[in-house]
Order: sequence, then structure tokens, then C-alpha cells
Amino acid sequence: MIVDAPPARRNARLGTVLCWLAVVPTALWAVARLLGLDRGPLVQALAFTPYVAGGSVLVLSLALALRRWWPAALAALAAVALLGTVAPRALGSPQPAAAGPTVRLLTANLLAGAGDARTLVELVRRHQVDVLTVQEFTPDAQAALDQLGLATLLPHRQLNPEVGTAGSGLYSRWPITEGGVRHNLDGWGFTQAYATVAVPGGPPVRVESAHPSAPYALDQVGAWRADLTAQPPATPDGGLRILAGDFNATLDHSPLRALLRTGYVDAADATGEGLTGTWGPYDGDLIPPVTIDHVLVDHRIAVRSVRVFALPGSDHRPVQATLTLPTP
Repeated sequence: MIVDAPPARRNARLGTVLCWLAVVPTALWAVARLLGLDRGPLVQALAFTPYVAGGSVLVLSLALALRRWWPAALAALAAVALLGTVAPRALGSPQPAAAGPTVRLLTANLLAGAGDARTLVELVRRHQVDVLTVQEFTPDAQAALDQLGLATLLPHRQLNPEVGTAGSGLYSRWPITEGGVRHNLDGWGFTQAYATVAVPGGPPVRVESAHPSAPYALDQVGAWRADLTAQPPATPDGGLRILAGDFNATLDHSPLRALLRTGYVDAADATGEGLTGTWGPYDGDLIPPVTIDHVLVDHRIAVRSVRVFALPGSDHRPVQATLTLPTP
């Protein structure tokens, strides 16, 4: 005769299994994030690390509530690791003692030109934007922006409008030189307009409208990594550089962190706005917001503020950074 285990013992086993089922995936996520294992399907998954970091606290609470000490110990390690990588983005960091002129920069992905031109021009006007970078920039978007007065507000430009999503543009209040267009993926990927902006009373700044490939499918991950690796590095012993745009990567992706290590600072991270979502449900998709639009600035540039705005018609939100340059 088979005797069933007492209900108390069955419940205890069930609680233990439940704990491990919750703790192990969280711990594996922490390992993947810490070791930079963004390969294959993990590339898209790791973009949601801030949500998993928040959930790790709940997992730890569950293990403690059920008094499962080994799962709780592993859950605590995972929570510390994940929160340690994510939480600093909500805290501002000390800025360099830059005393040069102020530059207000705005970047916006226009979703194949569908972003509302009137809203974008109004943002430029209201916030006295000095430099604008745009991605997924089309001929129709260029015409609409000019018709609404952008040519008067920002008369200097390096533009590459294209039908579809490949176009790029850079607008400036001040004169620009050494302009051009970078072609990702050996000429058939997204393009990136760039130029050197002559800021009055300050040093020249090389600004580029960044738009690496998106890892929207497994066969695109290699192109995504190659494009991020090919982004121009900072030149901490040379001229100032700013990369601003849709990077299709968050700070939880190792190629973007490698780019930062060349001498850039993420403006939103520096001001405690690094967890503000810039892409997600803004065109109706039920996807939790993630932060893939960035303004990367030379470490000698002080970041005073970062704001994120709505742009009807686009699945991205424009990012505006107020910067102080070092003296020449």
C-alpha cells in the first residue's frame, strides 16, 4: 500500500520548487548581464533588465517569506548584481567643471518620416534647441519641417533624406564644416549624418546622428553588433565628439558600454534620467518602454539636464540634453 506524503510535507516541497523556479532564471539573467552575454535572443531580452532588476526584489521577498534560505541567498546575490547595474541610472553623477557656452541638443527618430513635424519644430522653438539630429528622415519630412520654419530656426544642415527608414539629418543654429554621411552595413544599412559645429565662444564639436542597425531578428544580431562597434569612438585627447540618436541598444548591452568606455558619458545616465523609456508603446505596441535613444557626450562636457518628450506619429520619444562645453 502506498501512503501519500502528509499535506504539510507536500506544501513544503511545493514551496521549495516554487522558490527555485523563480530564483534560478533571475540569477541566470544576472550572470548574462554581468558577463555581457548578449548573443542571439538574449540581445532583445537584456533590454528589459531594469524590469527584471525590480522583479528580483519580489523574488527575494518570496524566498524569505517562505523561509527557503538557500534560494534566498542566491536571490539576494542576483538582486544585488542587477540593482547594482541599474539603480545608478536613477542617480545623478558629478559633472566636470566646464565653463564654456551652453549647447541645447535634441535628437528624434521620425519613424520613416511619420513623426509629427509640427510638434518637432515646436520643440525646437520652445526649448531653443541649437543642434537637432534626426533618424528615419525622409524627403517628405524635410519638406514639412522647412515649411513649418525649421530652416529659419536651424539654417545650417547636413542632410541625407531617404524614403523609408535609412535617412539621417543634422541641423544646427551655427555654421558647420566637414559634413558628411556615414553608411552602416557597408552601404545598405541606416545612414548617419555628421558635421563639425562651430559653437560661438567654444571649441568645435563633432556631432553625429547615430543609428546603428536594430536586432529585430536573430539574423540581424551580427549587423547590430558590427554597427555599434563601428561607431566613432570618443577622442579624449583630441576634439570634442557627440553621438546622438537611436542606438537600438540600452546600457545593458555590452557593445554600447564598450563605446562609452572610449571616453563618452551617457547624458541621461549622468543626470539620473537613465531609466526613462524612449521606445516602446508609443505607436500602440504593447511593449514595456526601454531606453535606446541616447545622447553620448565627451567626458569633458558637463550635462546640465535631460528631458524626454512625446512625438505623435513616432514609436520613439525625442531626447533633449542641455550641455556646457569646456572653454576653448
